[in-house]
This record gives sequence, structure tokens and C-alpha cells, in this order.
Amino acid sequence: MARRIESGTTIVRFTFQDRTIEAQEGDTVAAALTAAGVRELRESVVSGSPRGIFCMMGTCFDCLVEVDGRTNVQACRTTVTEGMTVMPQKGGPAVEAGE
Repeated sequence: MARRIESGTTIVRFTFQDRTIEAQEGDTVAAALTAAGVRELRESVVSGSPRGIFCMMGTCFDCLVEVDGRTNVQACRTTVTEGMTVMPQKGGPAVEAGE
């Protein structure tokens, strides 16, 4: 299990699935969720199976979540802000015909 290195930085709080998560200022959503023991962030668009954090550098898109009502947000590239609401993303992004 991942453990946080104690740094004494400012604590920032946000919610994930109605659960309050404490993060350190500057954490990405993915880092904060990992430190809080969260492993499942969304469902696969193909199979519906759970997906989680994989690359932590923005290339795999396995960490897509909904942040403050906005879908398709990469948790590994999004910095936590006080009071933000994060939800798991169900499936993948909607694609319009012709795209």
C-alpha cells in the first residue's frame, strides 16, 4: 500500500463519492486518492470492469474522473483544490457521429 511522506504542508479537503479526502497542497487528485486507499476510479467503457491509476503521467487515460461536474478529467494531471467534488466516471467519453 502506498504511504504518504510526511511533509508538513497545508491540508486541502475534497470529496470523492461523498467521502471527504484530505490531501496535501499540490497533490494531484490521483496521488491524493492513492494515499487515501482508493483504487477504483471509473468503469471500462468496453466491459464495465473497474479501472484505476496506472501510469501517473497522463498517457494511459485510465484515471478519468468527473471533477465538479466536468467529465473526462485526468486525475493524474489535475491538482486538488479545496472543496472540489470528484466522482468516478461511468464508461468513456461520448463521441458524436463524424468525430
